[in-house]
Amino acid sequence: MRFVIQCVRDARVTISEEEAAAAGTGTTTGEIRQGMLVLIGVNDSDTEETAQRMVRKMLKLRIFEDSEGKTNLDLAAVGGSLLLVSQFTLYADVRKGNRPSFVRAGDPAHAQALYQYITDLCRSQGYAVETGVFGAYMHVSMTNEGPFTLIMDSEELGY
Repeated sequence: MRFVIQCVRDARVTISEEEAAAAGTGTTTGEIRQGMLVLIGVNDSDTEETAQRMVRKMLKLRIFEDSEGKTNLDLAAVGGSLLLVSQFTLYADVRKGNRPSFVRAGDPAHAQALYQYITDLCRSQGYAVETGVFGAYMHVSMTNEGPFTLIMDSEELGY
């Protein structure tokens, strides 16, 4: 599982009117003020336990500035929100040729179930969570603070 975590002043996800009609949503599917924009990639070896460990680590990251400008505060301490966006391209393999391969990305049904699990897990812990639409072509815009961007990979963390 891979998370690309960005500290943001604000972030927003929109989809086309056609996709919004099909999904039963408006064209803006998620919008937050201060918090984290998290791009989430899932592969087939990921489990709910992997998701739990990744979420636990993400929510405890002290990546927001305190009154002295030091990164000492976590998401709860700043009253931040989450914008979670599925992103299968985080598993792109570009080692051969010029066209990325996505064979390491998770099966869509498996990935969607874990993406929903992550969303529900964050909400159950009291966080305000907004999302994109799984599998949709999305436009993601944000104002990155810092800029501050981290990559968490469950394999590198031993999860």
